[in-house]
Amino acid sequence: MPIRRRVLPGFAPTLGFTLFYLSLLVLIPLAAVFIKSAGHGFDAFWAAATSPRVLASYRLSFGASLLAAGINLVFGLILAWCLVRYDFPGRKLVDALIDLPFALPTAVAGIALTALYAPNGWLGALLAPHDIKIAFTPLGVLLALIFIGLPFIVRTVQPVLEDMETELEEAAASLGAQRWTTFRFVVLPTLLPALLTGFALAFARAVGEYGSVIFIAGNIPLVSEITPLMIISKLEQYDYVGATAIAVVMLVFSFVLLLAINLLQGWSSRRGVR
Repeated sequence: MPIRRRVLPGFAPTLGFTLFYLSLLVLIPLAAVFIKSAGHGFDAFWAAATSPRVLASYRLSFGASLLAAGINLVFGLILAWCLVRYDFPGRKLVDALIDLPFALPTAVAGIALTALYAPNGWLGALLAPHDIKIAFTPLGVLLALIFIGLPFIVRTVQPVLEDMETELEEAAASLGAQRWTTFRFVVLPTLLPALLTGFALAFARAVGEYGSVIFIAGNIPLVSEITPLMIISKLEQYDYVGATAIAVVMLVFSFVLLLAINLLQGWSSRRGVR
């Protein structure tokens, strides 16, 4: 019987290296955060994690991140659909601009958005007479999170759309199905796992975003302070207990939400296979 040769080493050394690499970069730092936050007792942890300013930052960070990911879910799908299904002038330019938030330093993105939407900026000056203020408000935070999260939806959905056979849609149309019916029962079940993956990636990126948000947020206590800013503020004050307590709460909430999204994604994938 011929011996099967593999390019990579066996299962044991490969798994050992994987666990070592994962522990070094992820598990050990996360464990250190939990250990540090628990080192001063539950009362100190609870006081640091539930102060009014911190609670307000939770509501803004998680609320704006979920809303931004939801907005990107809709418009990212529309944009990916246009790029895949239609040929129009400037298509390649639009396709390249989608990756701009990946290539652009986050601080530069925050400064650019602030310059545009500040009361004396190009767009802010047009909105000011209508009493619409974006910069230095929670709306500015939402705008920045939409900007940095859009590529995750588009780039996750786009390959699935490219591989999708248009004959299925044509067959549904030939059987008398309306466009919405075709999208709901033919297109959406195929796209749903990719949409949920993109949503999870966009949400995870938005929750921890700092550079592009810090300039346009205004950092007004109880109004436009994001949770990463609270962690940085605690570290600058050498309040390591408070910083790690806030970090633990963010980790737990983010893990629960991402776990729920992944379970929903797995359920939709199994349902699609059936």
